[in-house]
Amino acid sequence: MKRFRLGLIINPLAGLGGSVGLKGSDNVAELAISRGAEAKAGLRMKQALTVIKPFSEQIDIVTASGDMGETLAVELGFSVKCVHQISPGSSNNNTSAVDTKQTVKALQDESLDLLLFAGGDGTARDIYSVVDDSLPVLGVPAGVKIHSGVYAITPNAAGVVVSMLLQGELVSLMSADVMDIDEEAFRKGTVKAKRFGEMLVPAEPRYIQAVKMGGKEVDELVLADIAADVINQMEDELYIIGSGSTVAAVMEELNLGNTLLGVDVIHEQQIVASDVTANQLLELTQNKPTKLVITLIGGQGHILGRGNQQLSPELIKRIGKDNIIILATKTKLKALEGRPLIVDSGDPELDSALSGYYKITTGYHDYVMYQVANPDLLES
Repeated sequence: MKRFRLGLIINPLAGLGGSVGLKGSDNVAELAISRGAEAKAGLRMKQALTVIKPFSEQIDIVTASGDMGETLAVELGFSVKCVHQISPGSSNNNTSAVDTKQTVKALQDESLDLLLFAGGDGTARDIYSVVDDSLPVLGVPAGVKIHSGVYAITPNAAGVVVSMLLQGELVSLMSADVMDIDEEAFRKGTVKAKRFGEMLVPAEPRYIQAVKMGGKEVDELVLADIAADVINQMEDELYIIGSGSTVAAVMEELNLGNTLLGVDVIHEQQIVASDVTANQLLELTQNKPTKLVITLIGGQGHILGRGNQQLSPELIKRIGKDNIIILATKTKLKALEGRPLIVDSGDPELDSALSGYYKITTGYHDYVMYQVANPDLLES
């Protein structure tokens, strides 16, 4: 039986800036680490590989040295071939785009069945610059911003898709957009997304995310109604205000400054802290009743794990499922075409616990019930 040849690349720096409020990791990795950020990309790839570990006897993994893939693959007991050594002078926490591109070039000579990589939009761009659409790829989401359509909806979902291939299920390929944004502009509250091209990915719409829909909601009256409903029900508690234009409408109605692409905290309709990090949120909410106000990513349906990594699993557990307030226009919900909302907190057990039907605020005293349910967790 022919063994499945799986290319593996981990960008150890991916997502470092998320939990510390830097809205990305491009050119700010050292600053993120100095603020206490911890590398998560390896852990997220481990979630994906754990799903396919039962098939390890069928798989040959081809990868780069150290934390770019070799260490994790060996730890999990896979057959491993290393085709690239991290650049001289680089540590595992200081790999570069050059390492990614050189690894991809080496992998092109290895007759791969699939390239599995962990990173964000920048990593996808680096890989695209080498492979174009000549090799099937699948991304394990590990970055702060995931606009591209080449990623699975969660790390676990990536593992499910690979396991489908290993079991011989008929999986077609489709072209998916590689997108990225200007992080400097992003940190200043402006989203400038650009399409760079396409790569081939497994065509499994249950498990592969859509390209993010950008832009502010057109219907300002609907946003004002949603905001008015939230404000009308505010109690003497802390309110964590998540990112996104739908949630920003609450702050606009209160005439408060808002970190559009970050997380703010208010109490008694006044700002307590702006653009906070994950650790700051844990400190602020210690022993205090707290509610979380969030919205979904247009086109994708994620409510946690995309652009709001400041909302750590520890924080979500502390707040509790019943204290999560989800805001969305009916237009955004209809655009999902019945697909459930997705949670990708980094803790699969928490993601499973958060499943269920939620009351989504869609206007003033106007609500719909909508399901949060990761398809990969339902079927794995």
